Formats: sequence, structure tokens, C-alpha cells
Amino acid sequence: MTTPSTPADSSLATSIYSESVVSPTDKEQAKPRSDNWRFSTLCASVDTKDQYGASSTPIYQTATFKGLDGQYDYTRSGNPTRGGLENHLARLYGATQTFALSTGMTCLDTILRLVKPGETVLAGDDLYGGTNRLLTYLGSHGGVKVIHADTTKIEALRPHLKPEINNVKMVLLESPTNPLLKIADLEEITKEVKSLYPEALVVVDNTMMSPYLQRPLDLGCDIVYDSGTKYLSGHHDLMAGIIAVKRTDICKDIAFLINSVGSGLAPFDSFLLLRGVKTMSLRMDRQMATSQLVALYLNSLGFLVHYPGLKSHPKRDIHYKQATGAGAVLSFVTGDKALSERIVGSARLWGISVSFGAVNSLISMPCLMSHASISAAVRAERGLPENLIRLCVGIEDPRDLMDDLEHSLLSAGAIVPNLSYSPLSHSQSAELYVSDPEAWILERAKGFKRPSEANSSVMDKLVSGVKRGLGINPNSEIKTIEEEIVVSAPGKVILFGEHAVVHGVTAIASSVNLRCFAVLSPRSDGKVALEVPNVNVEAEWEISSLPWGLLPVHSNTHRHVADKDLDPALLQAIEKLVHEHSELGKTGLNSCIAYLYLYMVMAGAESEAPSVTFTATANLPISAGLGSSAAYSTCVASSLLIAHSHIEKPAQNQSRLSESDTNIVDGWAFLAEKVLHGTPSGIDNAVSVRGGAVAFTKSVGGRKGGLDGLHGFSSIRLLLTNTLVPRDTKTLVAGVSAKRLAEPQVVDPILDAIQSISDEASTLLSGQTHAERKELINRLETLIRENHSHLANLGVSHPSLEMVVAATAAEPFGLATKLTGAGGGGCAVTLIPDEFPQVSLDELINTLEKQGFQPHLTTVGGPGLGIHVSSSTKEDKVRNSEEGEGMVVPKRVTLRDTPIDSLHSWSERIGGWVHT
Repeated sequence: MTTPSTPADSSLATSIYSESVVSPTDKEQAKPRSDNWRFSTLCASVDTKDQYGASSTPIYQTATFKGLDGQYDYTRSGNPTRGGLENHLARLYGATQTFALSTGMTCLDTILRLVKPGETVLAGDDLYGGTNRLLTYLGSHGGVKVIHADTTKIEALRPHLKPEINNVKMVLLESPTNPLLKIADLEEITKEVKSLYPEALVVVDNTMMSPYLQRPLDLGCDIVYDSGTKYLSGHHDLMAGIIAVKRTDICKDIAFLINSVGSGLAPFDSFLLLRGVKTMSLRMDRQMATSQLVALYLNSLGFLVHYPGLKSHPKRDIHYKQATGAGAVLSFVTGDKALSERIVGSARLWGISVSFGAVNSLISMPCLMSHASISAAVRAERGLPENLIRLCVGIEDPRDLMDDLEHSLLSAGAIVPNLSYSPLSHSQSAELYVSDPEAWILERAKGFKRPSEANSSVMDKLVSGVKRGLGINPNSEIKTIEEEIVVSAPGKVILFGEHAVVHGVTAIASSVNLRCFAVLSPRSDGKVALEVPNVNVEAEWEISSLPWGLLPVHSNTHRHVADKDLDPALLQAIEKLVHEHSELGKTGLNSCIAYLYLYMVMAGAESEAPSVTFTATANLPISAGLGSSAAYSTCVASSLLIAHSHIEKPAQNQSRLSESDTNIVDGWAFLAEKVLHGTPSGIDNAVSVRGGAVAFTKSVGGRKGGLDGLHGFSSIRLLLTNTLVPRDTKTLVAGVSAKRLAEPQVVDPILDAIQSISDEASTLLSGQTHAERKELINRLETLIRENHSHLANLGVSHPSLEMVVAATAAEPFGLATKLTGAGGGGCAVTLIPDEFPQVSLDELINTLEKQGFQPHLTTVGGPGLGIHVSSSTKEDKVRNSEEGEGMVVPKRVTLRDTPIDSLHSWSERIGGWVHT
């Protein structure tokens, strides 16, 4: 085998492990032509032996085979699809035989069964966390002595390679290692081991390289195993592992174990893996080329980067003696764990996940994820930094990956703009990218610097402040928050009295168990950002660009008290600023305006404005009249109030938020509602902040209003149906007011009738009567029908709402439904009696969905504002256990990436909530 001593100028390994076909000898002419094919040709050229001549290996999805004389009898023992995969991979690995198993760890488990009690396994000290876990178990339960040593130095292995001390049966290696990318000299280690232990087995986990870049069997190693989930498959759509062996005696032992325990790969997964292998060289060429650019960029910025493709790697020459490419995994250290968490938490295109080798790029912190099962003490002993970030590069456009990584570094405060740099024009940059990608990336890196390079005084501040979550730019200190603030608030349903409430009529409202969840996260780049995935909002602004000069002047200095009225000039300036994001829809624009208005007014001055990102997502329908805006407003208000210390974050042993703090949050949430709706009634934010059910009367014309809690009813089921028809709350409210002015003789009696309904409902729901539950439900159904009729007469219903009313009232359902909220589209609420059959409920939901609506089954009542107070969550404890990979990531990222239908389970996992 001929391997280059140094890498080619290109990082593409297109002729790996093949010799040039130039003037072949007679001996070479006698070989089959395929022996001279290059690796990428071998990948794609599967030798299919199918009776029908299929060009792709068929899936033999069968457990058994008929007959007594056939090659196969039972798929546990062998299957034509798996056999085709194994034969194909044997050519790629240069093996006598390969074996396809269910996972990479199953491969290691099978290989370790070759070790007997009393024998020794000598392994590296920088290993995949799962490997370490299995070795630890083998040492404590299998009577096997396990020794970890630095495999990058043969002299570190020699003290353990003494037959009189250790009966070494197996030496287990990784090169490059995961995640520090250390390099072991596979050939030299094998010679050393074999000289002392001729029968010892040298085993290599080759997952980081794959057979495309490195073939340890050709270097004298005995066994190679590979997680087929990674580069062999390349798409993370299957679990698989491969064992490759040259010695026939070992092949026999491995085959016996696989047949005995039934760990062979299933036919369909074998088919998928075989399909993935065909494009392995193409994928890895692209991944390595981009990895080289990313490594150069980070290295140019002064980060310590672990990647054998860099000239600075201490074992680069050894790596390229045994491999023909640097791979597509690299890692780097930032020097600060919190900073690393912020970088990972800011990533978008780089997905936060364990594993590597897929077409999509991934980012992770190994000590919190893939290596979390190794104790912190052992990680420290082995030199694994807690702030280490691992990047696994995919096949995306390198420019997009760099844009996202650069944004993450900037927002986290890991780099700052180099103000003395004059950037290339767009056309110059594009031309350089095409002609010389490495020159392009080095030029790009010139536009930034580490904060320590800004000036010595700023560096002094950074050292003292970075652990508190502060970031510094070259010109000024940037204020931020010390830790994430996590909150949630419920949506609401108005059971009775909407529209009439504006005119002094009592409205009955209740929280529902559909909620908005939000996280306010620190950042260090002098920007304020908003993310609302439900309405596709992802926007950020320079704090200095906000219209601070228009902040109203206040006589009092108590900034925790919300203003009663909006400031028109400030609001107009924010609207103008936000509307520059023309790609956002109306709801998205309004969410930005409300957030920035509260952000600015609560800060009171630019110098007090923190650099933060507010992320909100909800499992309640947006703009459907269910108080989604109030839940959002409550989350914005509460998180900013905590950030400014205007209210105290509750203690872990505190059962609920104080009444005074509750009122403060309510006032600010109402102010946000004003931004969103003009003249809100105040009931939405009151319910969202307090939870439960309330009777609310607005102060109108000198008549005193009030808010009364209703606590006498148990949970009632509702079906909330989102018509998906948008409505303009401001216009609808104004329309009823205009109608009242024009036709008081028509509208006033309707308002009086609605007041009577609300009065009776308040009596029923407060437990002031002794009605049986069935009687209570029946009476509420009657009131619902009457209330909807009055609202329709006010002109605020909509054909879509009437369709829902008709569908639910029809046989065999016979249920009561009314519009809720502003009407004009939006949402309808249907009362579901306790005894209503589940089969009928399923049929009703199916009927509504066929009509194009979105029904949500929920219950009324429940807690209001929730503030997360626990610093050591249940989620952390579970994910750091020996049972899993470990997946502790910044909460904001966890929230942002959590599916909408999993938000409740997410909130339960993190635990530690205090509610109003």
C-alpha cells in the first residue's frame, strides 16, 4: 500500500488506497480489473448477484428460508441483503470478512467478548463516552483488567506492556480520538504490541475516518470496527455497526458470537446502509473541504483548534502517514464554559446533537452530551476541557455554515468586529471564494478579533466579567443578564361577556392548559433579539440603533411601575424601525413592536438596556382569540422585570409569586396588550398572569370595576376550534362601539342580556349554588348558546364560526358552541360534557378537521404565570446519568428546538416552577 507522507494541496481524497494504472505488469494484467479501481469507484460499484439481474441489491425481508440445501436458512444466521452489504464492505476495508451489526457499540461488545477474565485490555485515555462506559462495566463485572493510557506516545504504553505484569489480550485504539483528535501511530503501536504479545488483538475504532480515509488492517491491526450510523450511512436514518477482520480464526469467532446472540443487521437497514456507502466518497470530500476552512478560520482567530488538517497539529505527519484525509470533525476550546454554552446556544444551521458523520452539520459540547457519562473528575484527569466545542461538518454550502458560526461567535461575545479592517467588496469576496477558498476564509477572519485583542483595559473587564455573562466590545461595556430567565403563561378563553366587557359588562374568563413558554437569554454583542418560531420571527437590532432619544421623561424614578398610556412618538418610531423587516407578517411585526416597546421603556436608558435574546413559543393557537397575545405579553413583561430586578425571582421553596409582584407583572402585560390591541379590556392579561377563572368588570363612566376570582368549579373540558381565519381585534371592538353610538336602542338591551348571562355564570362557577355537576353543565350549555346568539346580533361573528357552531350542534353531537374573543374569525369554544363518548369526540374532531379547522381539546382553570427557579433541573440529572448520552444544552436552545406538541413535557422535565 502506498500512502502520501503529506496531504495533497486539495483536501479531497479521490484516489485513496489505490495505485495508478500506468504500464501494468503481466502480474497486474492477470488481476481482475476491479483490483485497480479507485476507492470512489469501488464505493459505487456494488457486485449484485441477483437472479433477476437487479442493479440494486434487493431487500430480502424474510426471517426464514425454505429448503434444506440453500445458502440461507434463518436471517439471524445470514440474509442475502446483509450478505451483499458485508461482501461489498470487505472490499472497501481490505478485509477477509466484514460483519454488519445493529450498532457500533454492539460491535465493540462483540469484540470484547473475545477477552477472558484475568486478561487485560489496554485502551486510550481519550475515547468516545460509550466506549468508556462499556469498558468500565467490563472491568467491574467481567473480571477483566482495563488500563487507560495516552496512546499518542508509545513510551506511555510501554510500562503496561510487560508480560510479567499484564496479560494483555487487547489494545483498543482510536485515531483520531473523539473529541480531542489525538493521533496514535497505529503501525508502530501494533509492531510494539506484537513483539511482546504475538496473540494480542489490536482493535481500532475507525469511525472518525471510515475506510475511505484510513484502513488499519493494512497497517497490521487485527480488527477494525466502525459505527455505520456515521459516515458509511451519512444520513443519520439508521443504526448500524461494522466489524472488519483479516485473520480467518478471528472471523470464525466473531461469526459464532453474532449468530449466537442475533446481533446481525436487519435486511432493511442493510439495504439503507448499502445505499449510503455508494456516496460516501462524494460526501466526505465535501465535508473535509469545508472542515479545513472552518478549522483555518477558528485557528486564525486565535482559538485552540484540534484538527489534523492544520499544520499546527502536533501529530499531523503521523496522521498523514496512515491516513489520506483529515476527516470532518474538529473541536476547539474557548476558555470559558459559559461562553461555549452561549456559542452553541446561538447556532441555527449547526444542529445541536450528539453523533457526527451526517450530511447535516452538528455542534455540541462533548462534556455535556456525548461524553457526559464520563465523570467530571475522570474528564479532568484525562484533560478533556469542559468548555470544548465539537463541530461535525456536513455538506451544506460553506458560506452558509460560516455565516451561522460567525453569528454565533459574535452574539456570544467570543469575537468582536475588527474596526480597523477594510472588508472586500461583495464581488471581490465572491471571486476569491471561487478561486481560492482558503484565502477567502483567511481574509474573512481578518474582519474579527478576540475580545482580548481590543485593548488591555477591556481585557481586564472581560476576565472579571465573562463568568457573570458579560461581553465586551472594543468601544464600550455591554450590559447583559447573568443567567437565562425562563417563564410561561397560559392562554385564556372568554366563556361569557366578550365585547360587552369594553362597555362595563362583566366578562367571565378562564385560563386553559395551553401555554406560551419563553426564555430570556444573555448575549454579548450589543444587540437585542427576538425569536418567535410560531410566527416565523427571527430578528435582531443593535441596541444603539433604537430610538432612545424619544423615551418619555418621567418625574418618578420607579421604573418598575408600568405607564398607563402609550407614548405615541416612541411607539411610532419603533413601528418604523420594525417595519424594515418587511418579510414578517402582521402578527410577527406586532410581536416585535410590543417587545421592543417594553424593552425600551422598562430599561429607561440605553446604558441600562441589556443585550439579550427573547425566545417565545406556544402550543396555543396564535391570533385565534385565545389570549395568545396576553400570554406572550405576560412572558415579555415578567422576564424583563426579573432581568431589571424590578421583581424578585422567587426562591425555590416559595409556593407562589407575591401579590404585589403579580400586580406589577399584570400592569406591564396590560401595557403590551395596548401596543397589540389599542384598547384591550384587561381581562386577557389578568387571566394570563393569575390563572384560574375570573369575573372581570371594567371601570366605565365613573362606575367602579373589579376582578373577582371564581374558585368553586372543577375542571371543565372544552374543544377550542381555530378557524384559521384572521381577525382584526381593533376594528371589531371599534365596530361594536360605533354600532352602540348609532343604535343604542338595539345594542344596550343586548349588553343587558349579556350582563344577566355573566351574572348567572358567575354564580354557577363560584360555587354559590348547590347544583349537581350535570345540572351545572346543562345550564352552562344554555348560557353558551344564548351568549353566542347575542354576539352574532352585535355583528362580530363570521361564516367560519357559524360553520363550527352548526357542526357541533348537529346530530349525533348536540353540543353548545360560541365564538370566543373578538370574533370575526378566530376561535370557537365548545363545551364537552363529562359523559360525552370518546368515540363521538374523535368523530367530531375528524369532522372539524375535514372542514379545514384545527380543534384543540383542553381544560379550563389551572395556574397562571410560571417562573422557573430551579438551577439543577430534573432534566439535567436524567441526561447526565449513566443511562444515556447526556444532552444538557442551554435551555433557550432546548425550548426553541422543542416541537410545539412537546412543550408541556419539556416544562415538566426541567421542573422547578413557581406559579401565581
